[in-house]
Amino acid sequence: MDLHSKIPAGPLEQKWDRHRNEMKIVSPNNKRKYKIIVVGTGLAGASAAATFGQLGYEVSNFCFQDSPRRAHSIAAQGGINASKNYQNDADSVFRLFYDTVKGGDFRAREANVYRLAELSMAIIDQCVALGVPFAREYSGYLANRSFGGVQVSRTFYARGQTGQQLLLGAYSTLMRQVALGQVKLFARHEMLDLVVVNGHAKGIIVRDLITGEISSHAGDAVVLATGGYGNAFYLSTNAKGCNVTAIWRAHRQGALFANPCFTQIHPTCIPVAGEHQSKLTLMSESLRNDGRIWVPKKAGDTRRPQDVPVSERDYYLERKYPSFGNLVPRDVASRNAKEVCDEGRGVGPGGRGVYLDLADAIQRLGEPVIRQRYGNLCEMYEQITGENPYQQPMRIYPAIHYVMGGLWVDYNLMSNLEGLYVAGEANFSDHGANRLGASALMQGLADGYFILPNTIGDYLARVSPKDRPATDHPAFQAAEHNAMGRLRKLLAVNGTRTVDSFHRELGLMLWEQCGMARNAAGLQSLLKRIPALREEFWQNVKVLGHEKDFNQALEHAGRVADYLEFAELMVYDALMRDESCGGHFREEHQTPDGEALRDDERFAYVAAWEFNGVGKDPILHKESLEFDAVHLAQRSYK
Repeated sequence: MDLHSKIPAGPLEQKWDRHRNEMKIVSPNNKRKYKIIVVGTGLAGASAAATFGQLGYEVSNFCFQDSPRRAHSIAAQGGINASKNYQNDADSVFRLFYDTVKGGDFRAREANVYRLAELSMAIIDQCVALGVPFAREYSGYLANRSFGGVQVSRTFYARGQTGQQLLLGAYSTLMRQVALGQVKLFARHEMLDLVVVNGHAKGIIVRDLITGEISSHAGDAVVLATGGYGNAFYLSTNAKGCNVTAIWRAHRQGALFANPCFTQIHPTCIPVAGEHQSKLTLMSESLRNDGRIWVPKKAGDTRRPQDVPVSERDYYLERKYPSFGNLVPRDVASRNAKEVCDEGRGVGPGGRGVYLDLADAIQRLGEPVIRQRYGNLCEMYEQITGENPYQQPMRIYPAIHYVMGGLWVDYNLMSNLEGLYVAGEANFSDHGANRLGASALMQGLADGYFILPNTIGDYLARVSPKDRPATDHPAFQAAEHNAMGRLRKLLAVNGTRTVDSFHRELGLMLWEQCGMARNAAGLQSLLKRIPALREEFWQNVKVLGHEKDFNQALEHAGRVADYLEFAELMVYDALMRDESCGGHFREEHQTPDGEALRDDERFAYVAAWEFNGVGKDPILHKESLEFDAVHLAQRSYK
């Protein structure tokens, strides 16, 4: 299989405009003849569905939540990047592009990243027009703050609620199209399978989560905007409902899965409090603007933080990375937090935490200013831990947060399956091996508002709506039958172990052997343990209830069954990528300073995996990464 990225020719800064000028388009009168299916209502899904509706297409939009407003985009707290240079601090489109490529440790496509940087400014204008209440300076200009991995202030924000406010903006545009009849919304429906007819994505199979009814929906193109797979680790900052099922089902139908081992660890999460927890809570990276991170210099120091004098504190990020300090990228900050804890200098129960201290900022700026910037975050922290972050430092520790891997897509965001488009965190395209903070919201809205509405027309102009199959087509009937059979098989096992117990066990082994640090021995052991756990799952899981009913246990079981297949691919990819890069840190490959050591001779490529059957080795396809505008170099934030 040949991978055609379809990157336009010409200078980097002209590629997107040239491509738009050369693409085929659908006339306004013909748009209403086409039907587009969009799965997901987060920033990427809602903005895409709303824009398609505005353009005149017939749109069906699906989400498993009871409202699009509950999509996980709501949890992105800190901000959204754009290179408007309001601060007059030398920011530019090229600098945003370069920071993103470097932050991803040179494992992303230049053309995609440059387009993202170009579109960033239009995203802010769009969101302001929708009424998103960004913070403003006294002058009236939108305010900016810094995030990790950069030396400029380019992050636009709405206190610590940026994702929520951006999602409400996209939601309002979506619901307007719903009211106009251009978009039909299917809430509480979960995608169970993709329907492919003659190599083209032509529909999906969904289950009504209230009634249990399974139904088929046909379209001329399918867009998956279903988020990431971080919950494979069980404990993560993701909402409990986030899952891999939609993109994994597409992968089983032939869509290539790219770079599944590229998972991101976020450095500022509230530490695990006990085995009872079902998820973790993120403290926004924006806190690193004003919070200083430290641990005691001496191992085993259990004094209260206010009893540790400054001379006995190690502000280790400021010491090791003087140019960036506390604002190093997430992967670097996370590994350093693990390192000091492994040295016995961690704080809190179990020594798995470091301090994020706002005291200096409060003394310099006053508590009211800090409350204005981070009030809701501090309230959340106090409610969860019972500790007042204005009076003592927050305790934080790294946790699974975001995934850079996802379905492979070309420059048009179309997978190798014709007519299947993938947006936002569900695709692999823009972040490389590590995502910079405040770039997820940027990518989701760029994909939905500006990229897909242009590129999907190029495909639709080459297919006829008359070729759209009816839902009684044999391919739909077979897919429905398979989906129903899978649910009945889960219910029929009637074993002794809960779904949650399998999920916890899988998550723990992934965190320990394929989390912040990985090595060949640990990964090889996982490739034996995961199939054994999967086999036990299908022999001993207990799923109560019925298929034709509201059954959250059955929902969870289907998602965990997919995680047990996907996890093997993620580990296999991590083992095959015998280098360190970004969030993929192989212990065998590090510099003398403990930084990630890439192998550009052998691994400067996108690993796109083809499904070859459960328990069988996947087939690797490589897309070489070419760097013309930036030079490959060892990352340094010192």
